[in-house]
Amino acid sequence: MTTALTNLLDMDPAQLVAYCGELGEKPFRAKQLQRWIHQFGVSDFDQMTDLAKSLRDKLKTRAEVRAPAIISDHTSTDGTRKWLVDVGQGNAVETVFIPEENRGTLCVSTQAGCAVNCRFCSTGKQGFNRNLTVAEIIGQLWMAEFELRKTKGIEGGPKGERQITNVVMMGMGEPLYNFDHVKTAMLIASDGDGLSLSKRRITLSTSGVVPEIVRIGEETGVMLAISLHAVRDDLRDLLVPINKKYPLKELIAACKAYPGLSNARRITFEYVMLKGVNDSLEDARDLVKLLKGIPAKINLIPFNPWPGSKYECSDWETIEKFADFINDAGYASPIRTPRGRDILAACGQLKSESERMKKTDRLAFEAMMIANHGEE
Repeated sequence: MTTALTNLLDMDPAQLVAYCGELGEKPFRAKQLQRWIHQFGVSDFDQMTDLAKSLRDKLKTRAEVRAPAIISDHTSTDGTRKWLVDVGQGNAVETVFIPEENRGTLCVSTQAGCAVNCRFCSTGKQGFNRNLTVAEIIGQLWMAEFELRKTKGIEGGPKGERQITNVVMMGMGEPLYNFDHVKTAMLIASDGDGLSLSKRRITLSTSGVVPEIVRIGEETGVMLAISLHAVRDDLRDLLVPINKKYPLKELIAACKAYPGLSNARRITFEYVMLKGVNDSLEDARDLVKLLKGIPAKINLIPFNPWPGSKYECSDWETIEKFADFINDAGYASPIRTPRGRDILAACGQLKSESERMKKTDRLAFEAMMIANHGEE
């Protein structure tokens, strides 16, 4: 009977220390392992040359460093890169890298599918399959970072340099419904012996799992984003059904109590612009009232169509008027530039089946995208 190997990507720093102890090794070996795995992307224990040969031999028979396998890898015309990765049990998730001047942001999935089922989001339409493990979450970051290092840097710099400067838990799934695994993954990402990302460069986005909002801030110290999209309970009940369980009054109270909240650590409120649904100046006024007293930034997101969606993106003039009103009220309200639409990698488009779309459906969809957005 074959003994299953222990995936070291599943372990936070304390667990790795304990594991080394089980192998009869000193705690400093865990730090060495972390650096080899998370700073250098090494999965072959024989290449970890500062480890004693006896330890390497133990690890080869008992452990592994295994990230989700890449099923497909596509790069958009705007440089956005999307991987479909296999997380087993017939499930796949998508991971997206967005290169920008001076930074590179990785959008990570936390569940296979999603149980929240926001009406404008493609992911929710496939239903919920299961939570991802720590290794499957941090493995997306591990895989992407070392795939990206094979190419030129985010500003055209040499190969081998760090590519991912920011991580957002905004991919497939509701992160706070997978609290423990997401928490551990974020702590690994921010650990000084790992990739050592600043906690201010890690953002968790939730649709509003109110009981866990303050707790995630207390236990991780990362930045918070709220997938808001409506300023009245009746409309948010429709667009973001979790609002029926945790209405706006409770959500806003949790935001005001978020640990470390200040002008330097603002909450980002995400607001998708849906034509004729939530894009009036009255909505803008109500949004300002709703967020009064919260240090906040409001990200306006032009709706990104996907096959079968019934919503349309607000007209650009409407979005700009909405943004101007919010800016005049004292809130930063950048309009998010759609990225990766041509490979279904933009906000709200992630879905594991998207890579398997029939070619005829794909071509028809891309033709529709060009017709609708050719002037952008």
